Amino acid sequence: MAVTTPQVISFARGVPAPECLAVDELAECARAAIERDGKTILSYGSGAGYTPLRELIGEWFGVHPSRIVVTNGSLNGFVLLSQQLARGKTVFVEYPTYDRAIKILLESGGAVVAVTMDGEGIVPAELENQTRQNPNGAFLYTIPTFQNPTGQTLSEPRRREIVALAEQQNLLLFEDDPYGLIRFEGEALPALFDLTEKRSIYSSSFSKTVAPGLRVGWFILPEQLAADLTEAATSSYITPVLLAQATVHEFITRGLFEPNLQRVNGLLKARRDAMLAALGKHFSGATWTRPQGGYFIWLTLPVGTVAKDVIARAEGVTAVAGPDFGGPPNTMRLAYSFVSPDEIETGVERLAAALG
Repeated sequence: MAVTTPQVISFARGVPAPECLAVDELAECARAAIERDGKTILSYGSGAGYTPLRELIGEWFGVHPSRIVVTNGSLNGFVLLSQQLARGKTVFVEYPTYDRAIKILLESGGAVVAVTMDGEGIVPAELENQTRQNPNGAFLYTIPTFQNPTGQTLSEPRRREIVALAEQQNLLLFEDDPYGLIRFEGEALPALFDLTEKRSIYSSSFSKTVAPGLRVGWFILPEQLAADLTEAATSSYITPVLLAQATVHEFITRGLFEPNLQRVNGLLKARRDAMLAALGKHFSGATWTRPQGGYFIWLTLPVGTVAKDVIARAEGVTAVAGPDFGGPPNTMRLAYSFVSPDEIETGVERLAAALG
């Protein structure tokens, strides 16, 4: 008798569902970009990225294009910046935070100091305490909107407190904002970048709003730091993938970006809603975040429960245990972005059954 195993439902990776990808439109945009500007984008170019896209982002944010560097995904730029800024210094991060960021900072020779969060995000008093104990910190790395891994958003009063504290401590703010436009409800909050009068570092990506496979991330930096990052990028890979950047530029200038974002947000909202409903149905004695956007929900199991063991016991479903992000052992991150609403219901039920 044949033994069948259930299809694995993955809540592990923050990846957009296939139907979020505008494949046909992007194919047309890539062709149009080559036909219009092929001799530029199929050759070597500036390490700072495709000039028309840099100019467009500059218009969005009201900054000169010289401050903008477009990289092969924002993580690539994060590596290059960490190598320049973090070596031998302290970097403050949220507790918990993005696991790859922790790994990159440590590999760059930085010392990572975690700052406690609550339901409103970073606790300013905790940040102040840590900066006083570590007065020569390189920067605060924060994902203030729909944070990875918790899905939480830093409240506006907290944003203003942290900006004021950073100014007092002469601490550079590094705002990572890949999820900010993936909003299902509520009002957008001011970016730390705007609250610092555009003096901080702002990073984002088209991975969540257009397509991750294009690998188009970007940074707004103080001018000298932008020049330094451009030099590091040139030394690392000579030129970024200009074809991908030109495809994104074409996608935006054709007026496809906004309607696609609205479509994507609708698809992801349905998944967020399905996960919240399934958690309410199948889990008792646990708590979870209720994000207004983004990709993730943070599940906190009863004290004494080891999330890693629960995930190992669960049949046909996987997630990421909280300690991978520096979190407590009874927590896990659930990504709802990839699987269908029906799969979400099944996967959450399987996780709940593994609690024992």
